[in-house]
Amino acid sequence: MAKRGGRGPRGHVPSSVVPNANEDNLSVLSQVQHRAVSELLRVAPVADDLARRFQKAGFSLALVGGSVRDALLGRLGNDLDFTTDARPEDILKIVRPWADSVWEVGIAFGTVGVQKDVRVGDIDRSFQIEVTTYRSEAYDRTSRKPEVSYGDSIEQDLVRRDFTVNAMAVALPEKEFIDPHGGLGDLAARVLRTPGTPEESFSDDPLRMMRAARFAAQLDFEVAPDVVTAMTEMSERIEIVSAERVRDELNKLILSAYPRKGLSLLVGTGLADRVLPELPALRLESDEHHRHKDVYEHTLIVLEQAMALEQNGPDLVLRLAALLHDIGKPRTRRFEKDGRVSFHHHEVVGAKMTKKRMTALKYSNELVKDVSRLVELHLRFHGYGAGEWTDSAVRRYVRDAGPLLERLHKLTRSDCTTRNRRKAATLSRAYDGLEERISELKEREELDAIRPDLDGNQIMEILGVGPGPAIGKAYKYLLELRLENGPMEYDAAVSALKEWWAEQD
Repeated sequence: MAKRGGRGPRGHVPSSVVPNANEDNLSVLSQVQHRAVSELLRVAPVADDLARRFQKAGFSLALVGGSVRDALLGRLGNDLDFTTDARPEDILKIVRPWADSVWEVGIAFGTVGVQKDVRVGDIDRSFQIEVTTYRSEAYDRTSRKPEVSYGDSIEQDLVRRDFTVNAMAVALPEKEFIDPHGGLGDLAARVLRTPGTPEESFSDDPLRMMRAARFAAQLDFEVAPDVVTAMTEMSERIEIVSAERVRDELNKLILSAYPRKGLSLLVGTGLADRVLPELPALRLESDEHHRHKDVYEHTLIVLEQAMALEQNGPDLVLRLAALLHDIGKPRTRRFEKDGRVSFHHHEVVGAKMTKKRMTALKYSNELVKDVSRLVELHLRFHGYGAGEWTDSAVRRYVRDAGPLLERLHKLTRSDCTTRNRRKAATLSRAYDGLEERISELKEREELDAIRPDLDGNQIMEILGVGPGPAIGKAYKYLLELRLENGPMEYDAAVSALKEWWAEQD
């Protein structure tokens, strides 16, 4: 695979792009390029076919950005990004006869989306492809949307990219490697730098500051000192970016393999003060048990422990609940007479704060509801003690958690960060006991869908009344009986309902 650019002669990767270049570093570069060749050969049938169609129409096509980075890391998937000198209307003419489906959602920004299903060997694969016209974009100081203008060269396109590791391309179908900003060396060094100055880059698109934190969390890369400095000095610029774009970057960061790394960068640079101020506020608080340096550190540990309990991949609801579960502590801090610090009802306050923050970040109503509910319930278990809860209390615990019960189990277990092994073991055994109680009750009762023993139609028939508030009250009364006493036989439920009805005015 030939190389172009890279701050050196064509076909050569110069030592200047590799900090402290030596044989080991160059060996790493060799391994990286070998992986890239293997990955590109794997997608060659679809990539080369598309490139020849552009070539025939008189245009260039190159694999670009994250796709090249991931190929170099040996993790290229079925999402492929291409760049071209063709304008959007020309792209549509080329891809429509070829693609299985085409979408134009991003066409205002020069991007055409394509789905292409191909058979590679004995495997059917579906590729999600985006083809974007060479472009440059910048923000007006008061604008929330980038102004897009098209470029005429791939070098012009690459210089506008966010980081050097995303500013590499592979021209197709000849497989010519293009790296004008030393991205390959930065990839080998596992560092995030900007193609130009970070100040210019972040001025063009302030969301790139959050992307720096996100890529650090996803790739476990370090962020160059000058980039961190610019993020700190320009953090207020993030306020011109729409809440939806900020939320999407935050989600990717939280769902990454190393969210602590990205969150710490957001907090350290002051970006979190503007997009998630409840998180840095936790640094000011001391945990009531004096087991942690601060609630902020405790929160990051809880997040990591919750991640360790995930079974089917990253869980955004669980991770957000872990991140936000203690945000009510700053507002509920009290200094007791005996010198202790307490945070009474911080879970209730925290649930309200969670709802407010997630709503401001434009999360869906369902996600807001679920995360807020978990925050509200995360302390409920601590009333369980040595297992003295009645069956009624266990039923209410299950009822209140509803479909979030498994996540509540994980959040509650993760919230134990004490260094006292004996105490941790005691808490773990207590929660084991609660889960066993729940399991036993589930075998005897339908805990997953706790309902009164009589439904609304039966209540109306027995009482001889039509729909109205009285039926709702009767339903609620029977539900309380169900929670308190467990399932009732039909005749007993009818008798209880008639007794209640006779007592009503």
